[in-house]
Amino acid sequence: TAPSSWQARRVVLPVHDENPLRRTPWVTYALVAANVIVLLLTPASRDSVTGPSAQAQVCGQTAFYDHYAAIPRELTTNHQLPQVATGQPGPRPDTCYVSKPPYHKEPALSVLFAMFLHAGWLHLLGNMLFLIVFGNNIEDRFGKLPYLLFYLFCGYVAAYGFAFANQASVQPLIGASGAIAGVLGAYLVIYPRAKVWSLLPFLFFIPVRIPAWLVLGSWFVLQWLYSAGYAAAGGGDVAYLAHVFGFLAGLVVGLLVRAASPAPQYPVHPRYR
Repeated sequence: TAPSSWQARRVVLPVHDENPLRRTPWVTYALVAANVIVLLLTPASRDSVTGPSAQAQVCGQTAFYDHYAAIPRELTTNHQLPQVATGQPGPRPDTCYVSKPPYHKEPALSVLFAMFLHAGWLHLLGNMLFLIVFGNNIEDRFGKLPYLLFYLFCGYVAAYGFAFANQASVQPLIGASGAIAGVLGAYLVIYPRAKVWSLLPFLFFIPVRIPAWLVLGSWFVLQWLYSAGYAAAGGGDVAYLAHVFGFLAGLVVGLLVRAASPAPQYPVHPRYR
């Protein structure tokens, strides 16, 4: 089976927001660095660089995801699958041998691992762009440790929400998109009027300056339409419903933070922009 990508199909591509910072977003930078390092250490980095994978590479990657990715059936039963890929090509084309897993897997812990796994460089770069553009301000507002816990919480809500809606699925869930969707939900309710420079794909990319509520609101609506089957998605293996759950979790937490704490006062000439 092919790994399920959490990469979102986007209406516009945000590249920068006009929203000042009070301090350097070290946690956001650390999350980006961790995701890059993990990809470099996984089979996906080699496959995505060298081009189409041989069957042995495909089976090796499938075995890797069976071991470390979040799998809905495992999450809902709290038991690992009885049969997993061994990494060896099967007797027929496009097949892999399976056997009883030679390792013990904790399904709940696999959600944490899955948040740092990506299907390739394009999957990673798209997610990290959204994280850098919007995550720095959420870290600035929440504080470093609460922001990290919030990020992980949204990733868990996204994974388990998708799993309970697809309890029989054995497609691996990988990627940071569920956690990042939570960041987007919080940003929408805390900084709805912040201006975001985005690239609008119309024949070619046109730079536009639009409010965050429009960028993120349209992103969420598109994820919901794809998950509900009302629009044709670009990739059948994208867990759009996970994005919806993560976004809603972030939106709720964002509303609570906005209600509980006043907006910070920025200096006239902030150091970070």
